[in-house]
Amino acid sequence: MIYITTLNTMLYLLLLAVLLPSFGSAGSMLGCPTGCMCNDDTFVVQCERSKLDVIPITLNPAIQRLVLRNNKIKTVDAAFQFYRDLQYVDLSSNHLVNIPTKSFLHQEKLQELHLNKNKLSSVNNKTFQGLKSLTVLNLRENFLEELSKGIFSILPKLEELNLGQNRIAKIDALAFDGLQSLRVLYLDDNLLSVVPTSAFPVMGSLAELHVGLNTFNSLPDDAFKGLSKLSVLDVASGGITNISEHAFRGLSGLRNLILADNRLQQIPTSQLGYLSRLEELTIGQNEFATLPKGAFKGLTNLRKLDITGAKNLEHIEKGVFSDNMNLETIALVSNKKLENLDEGALVGLPNLRHLVLRENAFKSLPESVVSWNELRALELTDNPINCDCQLLWLLNLANQKNLTNVQCASPIHLRDRPLRSLTSDDLGCSFGDPSQQVIIVTFCVSAIILLGVLGLFLFRYRLKVRDALKDYKFNKRAISRKEHEYQKTFSEDEYTLRTGQLPIKHIPVTEL
Repeated sequence: MIYITTLNTMLYLLLLAVLLPSFGSAGSMLGCPTGCMCNDDTFVVQCERSKLDVIPITLNPAIQRLVLRNNKIKTVDAAFQFYRDLQYVDLSSNHLVNIPTKSFLHQEKLQELHLNKNKLSSVNNKTFQGLKSLTVLNLRENFLEELSKGIFSILPKLEELNLGQNRIAKIDALAFDGLQSLRVLYLDDNLLSVVPTSAFPVMGSLAELHVGLNTFNSLPDDAFKGLSKLSVLDVASGGITNISEHAFRGLSGLRNLILADNRLQQIPTSQLGYLSRLEELTIGQNEFATLPKGAFKGLTNLRKLDITGAKNLEHIEKGVFSDNMNLETIALVSNKKLENLDEGALVGLPNLRHLVLRENAFKSLPESVVSWNELRALELTDNPINCDCQLLWLLNLANQKNLTNVQCASPIHLRDRPLRSLTSDDLGCSFGDPSQQVIIVTFCVSAIILLGVLGLFLFRYRLKVRDALKDYKFNKRAISRKEHEYQKTFSEDEYTLRTGQLPIKHIPVTEL
């Protein structure tokens, strides 16, 4: 063993002596290839787009970070044995077609290895031998076709594994055996025809799974069995048309679900009911036309909902969020058929802070659609807004709370003008104060209703009213006539007594 180490050291010194003159040009550090930046204080070497076709062997042996992106390196050779303090290696965007066995045998301190954007078609359980401290392995954008049993079992500390954008069609049930520490797994954009459910149970600590952009079109019951600690699940862009009733069973801790860009005809309400702790849901770019009442029933902890690019979405019913009192952000973006919201559709959400309604087909927005008191941000840009008196409330709100910047699309004389720059007269309002309008409208409506009720009453009881009026007039005339005749039967003196007046005594003239 000592002999081998001594031989390697001598070989390194011999190569250094031979190659050193080629790095003696002005501006180059000792042993630093042309086009590279070598820092002996931080132990960092960067050689990006340096046209290297092999890994340099003349660098400082104490380097800890080696970046060799965008070169022409075709293989990993014995050069790594000279750099035993490496903690980070980036070999992405090269021409690697294979990695010889035991290439990283001496990299016991290496924590991150990036091999993405190469031409690797296969790896085995000896490819990464020696990487006892590796926590991040990036194999994205290669040509891997299958994952065999125990392929990563010698990486006990691995926490993040990126296998996205390969050609993987087959995964052995024990392919991820030994990865008890794995937290993040990317399997997106491969050729998987079914969800690799059988391979999941060995990854009991997995918190984040990206498995979208594959060829399976359904999620069967218990599709993610064994992933009880999963927090983030991304199944976007998979062409999914069907989600079985119990597909998400066992994912009681899931916080973030991405179902965007599939072919769902309706919101999978009952299936989502298993996800009681879900906080973020992204479900745009599907084919549903309506968000019905109670669409997200059971998602009592939902805080953010993103529905972007739902090309068929036309209608949002009142009560759709009746079970989602904790919603803080609603993003309804780029839904080209979405023109109206039911009045009160977003009412009853006391924690709603951000409402994003960009790039829809809204021409107006009723004041009653949402409670505005707690709202901090409203985005209504890129909608065909018609600026008339119905938006006076929004003008006042925008000026008070600086919520939104809306541009008018119509009428013609207001096109492209910011709503905030307009006045009530510009909007064609007779009264500038909305409260006055409400009072006047309420008074007019009440008067019309009262007159209607009175007219109906008079019409219904018209005969009785007419008879009552006749009786009243007849009695009045009779009383007047009788009173006149009654008064005529008394003498003047009697009348005076009856009326309570004392008679006036006449004094004769002779007494004077």
